[in-house]
Amino acid sequence: MTVFEELKARGLIAQATNLEKIQEKLDNEKVTFYIGFDATADSLHVGHFLQLIVIRHLQQAGHTPILLLGTGTTMVGDPTGKTDMRKMLTPEQIDHNAECFRRQMSKFVDMDKAIIARNGDWLKNLNYIDFLRDVGVHFSVNRMLTAECVKSRLERGLTFIEFNYMLMQSYDFLRLYQDYNCTMQLGGDDQWSNIINGVDLVRRVCGDEVFGLTFTLLTTKDGKKMGKTEKGAVWLDPEKTSPYDFFQYWRNIDDADVINCLKMITFVPLEEIAEYEKLSGSELNVAKERLAYELTKLVHSEEEAQKALDAARALFSNNQNTDNMPTTELAGQDFTDGAIGILDLLVKCALASSKGDARRLVEQGGISVDDEKVTDTKAAVSLEAFQKGHVIIKKGKKVFHKAVIGQ
Repeated sequence: MTVFEELKARGLIAQATNLEKIQEKLDNEKVTFYIGFDATADSLHVGHFLQLIVIRHLQQAGHTPILLLGTGTTMVGDPTGKTDMRKMLTPEQIDHNAECFRRQMSKFVDMDKAIIARNGDWLKNLNYIDFLRDVGVHFSVNRMLTAECVKSRLERGLTFIEFNYMLMQSYDFLRLYQDYNCTMQLGGDDQWSNIINGVDLVRRVCGDEVFGLTFTLLTTKDGKKMGKTEKGAVWLDPEKTSPYDFFQYWRNIDDADVINCLKMITFVPLEEIAEYEKLSGSELNVAKERLAYELTKLVHSEEEAQKALDAARALFSNNQNTDNMPTTELAGQDFTDGAIGILDLLVKCALASSKGDARRLVEQGGISVDDEKVTDTKAAVSLEAFQKGHVIIKKGKKVFHKAVIGQ
């Protein structure tokens, strides 16, 4: 199976500017391609992970990736998928985030066979008048207004600085084509409008054909983006999302999503995934366990994946091995009159986003403490309950958390 056939069979390919030529080039030539990463946080998250998997597929097939760190575009902010303007970051924050990205990417990408570029190197030094004359002249405002990323924001308001984002990303493609002979831009399907404008800009300025290819977004069956929890994003940094929590996120996904995730974001052979497709009901837990293990191994390590797997199996078999369970350390001041209220405990352990959320969980019967279901929102957990060293809080059927008292 060629790399293009592999990507297609895994359901990764969404849209392309010239699908036949792209397939021919990926299967028969050595292509230099790029994917951009705006440095909006100090860690990559699950939303970036699919792009890293695609890079790895293509790099293993002999193609050269350019990892474009958006040290310039992040200063403007991509309006795609946002209802409001992104938070403005300082150049120092952006540079720090970009360096964090680079370090994390080195776990997935062979950096000796990749190119690292930062678009701030050219975007920050642009002369605005020259940019308008050389680049802006090739863009139709009427056409830009039809782009989904722009249309979705017009009613709520789109700032002029965000409106420029499309021009800047297009200019990135032109510069990478001129400097590195980069002939292909890849990205998530929500980047389609930005990508086709970059392809068009290279054609208008240089008279050459380059290509754009988008990949299916990682979503649930009901269309919601994956990688969000009550605590926020699922990060690749173990300090922000522990290996155990990362494992549990994938172990607990909906039955309807597990096969799609195995295809798109793991390297499990398609023949093995086809066998998992025959499973249903509780049998799918085997596939979920495999998915969680493979992803935790990729992102963290085989050792961390095995620890998370052992802890999960122990919990699901009611063998209370809590060594690798996510843990919150409580302080003496968290206790009033020798006890902590159940609502406060849930918020402290980040099992609820607020007391209101915690109250709803208790009222719906979704909380247990040391295997005792809690039904009273005024209930409290006493210091005596910690005499064995900890208490175990269970949220729903699948989320376990250990609370301890600090020294």
